[in-house]
Amino acid sequence: MIWMEGVTKTYQLGEISVPVLKGIDLVIEEGEYVAIMGVSGSGKTTLMNIVGCLDRMTSGNYFFEGNNLNTYDDNELAYIRNQRIGFVFQQFNLLPRATALENVMLPMVYANVPKPIRRERAKKALMGVGLSERLESRPNQLSGGQQQRVAIARALVNHPALVLADEPTGALDTQTSKDVMNLLTELNEQGITIILITHESAIAAQTKRVIHIQDGVVF
Repeated sequence: MIWMEGVTKTYQLGEISVPVLKGIDLVIEEGEYVAIMGVSGSGKTTLMNIVGCLDRMTSGNYFFEGNNLNTYDDNELAYIRNQRIGFVFQQFNLLPRATALENVMLPMVYANVPKPIRRERAKKALMGVGLSERLESRPNQLSGGQQQRVAIARALVNHPALVLADEPTGALDTQTSKDVMNLLTELNEQGITIILITHESAIAAQTKRVIHIQDGVVF
């Protein structure tokens, strides 16, 4: 599914070049459940942004589902982000005035899915994460764990090939973190490829493979 060779990322701060990724070689197969683990500043978020087509590499090769993304323009990368990749973030990123159902429907608006289909798919996604009774609740009416479940449902609603979860338990208490990790494990058992970004070894240990990153190098 993911094949990277010699991927680098360098940021320019005025006349100063700051290398963040230094020749990443990485292969992740379809159906894997992988943690990318590193401390703050290791390059793990930058790597996630490139994997998720949120940023472009400086050099190297990146193939996703057999497609060379080096050749894709911004619109083509936006399509990959919307249709093939689902994102789950630490801070949930839910619209505060929208209901759970409306938040989950949002990616389908950008994908031009007809409204009746959007509604049914969003309901099904929320049912799948155990929130069938909270469709009309707004984020401030939900616990942290419930908000993260809404975010996971939103990530899944366009049936992505890959889910990227960036510190998905970072804002949650211990028990709620266990619940979210159990949900991610269940989703992987259904065949969804999951890449989890974390700095916590206890969280990484619950995945099936751990990739370490330090100073922009994976090992």
